[in-house]
Amino acid sequence: MVVQILVDLNYKYKEILKLLEKESPFKPDLALVLGSGLGDFADRVELIRLLSTSELPGYPVSTVSGHQGKIIFGQYKSKNLLLFKGRIHFYEGYLLSECILPGLISCELGAEKIILTNAAGGVNNKYHPGDLMLANSFNGINIKKELTDLIGLAGIEKKNNFLNFPSSGLNKLIKKAAVQNKLDLKEGVYWYTKGPSYETPAEIRMISIFGGDAVGMSTVHEAFFAASKGMELSAVSCITNYAAGTTDKKLNHQDVILTANLVKTKFENLIKKTIELL
Repeated sequence: MVVQILVDLNYKYKEILKLLEKESPFKPDLALVLGSGLGDFADRVELIRLLSTSELPGYPVSTVSGHQGKIIFGQYKSKNLLLFKGRIHFYEGYLLSECILPGLISCELGAEKIILTNAAGGVNNKYHPGDLMLANSFNGINIKKELTDLIGLAGIEKKNNFLNFPSSGLNKLIKKAAVQNKLDLKEGVYWYTKGPSYETPAEIRMISIFGGDAVGMSTVHEAFFAASKGMELSAVSCITNYAAGTTDKKLNHQDVILTANLVKTKFENLIKKTIELL
């Protein structure tokens, strides 16, 4: 059952994988998925090769502002990087098996480590717009059945891939990078919701009661899939707004992009230092 699902994914995307294997100039040391407002980091690395996802047969088109649909092979501090400038969201009408495509590509090109980034709403009342949060756990509304359908029922070997989830080693490296950059890096639980609308105040109260610190519409399925493939993964959230009901202000995507842009240098410096420490 599990093998069949994974084989089907490789078969479904065989043309994309074949093309990227041909185009890839190296085995990546690290893959990075760049979330809302964080795509400019791709301009800070030495460009080796750039592909538009529109050039790849069957690659889903991102419809969200701030997600450009670029796959970049680059280098920074002699490290080989595979960057995804923009991601695919479930709320855009895509299947989870399409949303995890960056993780599948990263794994098939040989990357053993992946960092997922996103913009998120702050649920924890100690978090403020502009903070960065390292995920130490994940949860979500109505996600686990869909994840089971995606990665299959785990046997012992696959379950062992989740004993270090997210990666304690990669998280430790990111925390060390934060200390060296004198950055106050928060740690907490990233909570997934499907979207497309922002969460209601009632949902935010529930998420808070159940231990969620930040909330967003991506990352969790990507993280579970990467772990199921045996990859080391970490996730960093840019807290771009207070979650619904925690203030009187209404939420909108432009505020998310604006705040992400204001703190992008801080985020970029954290990622740069992490890459140096790899």
